[in-house]
Amino acid sequence: QVRLVESGGGLVQAGGSLKLSCAASGSIFSINAMGWYRQDPGKQRDLVATITSESSANYADSVKGRFTISRDNDKNTVYLQMNDLKAEDTAIYYCNAQIIVRTYAYTGDFWGQGTQVTVSS
Repeated sequence: QVRLVESGGGLVQAGGSLKLSCAASGSIFSINAMGWYRQDPGKQRDLVATITSESSANYADSVKGRFTISRDNDKNTVYLQMNDLKAEDTAIYYCNAQIIVRTYAYTGDFWGQGTQVTVSS
């Protein structure tokens, strides 16, 4: 079985910074793309940033220039450095990973349980 666990969420003031971490564990053969998504209550879960196994990153326009995604393949961990936070960044942030599972030899799409980020103005 595979699980993703996020950490680093919290309450910050507008203009502040926060760094999220997501560690994958379990029956992992390898990890392809990883990413961060966010969701407010009653809204669609939206892409924030993704990063390939070769560390090629893509960002949503709303966070470009403020957020930085990175990964440590040895630790099966993806990070999201969030700078110059705005009130509209408030959401639950979810970690996502495309993982080749050992047991069944297939590529699955896995999600963490989410971590709350609240930005006060």
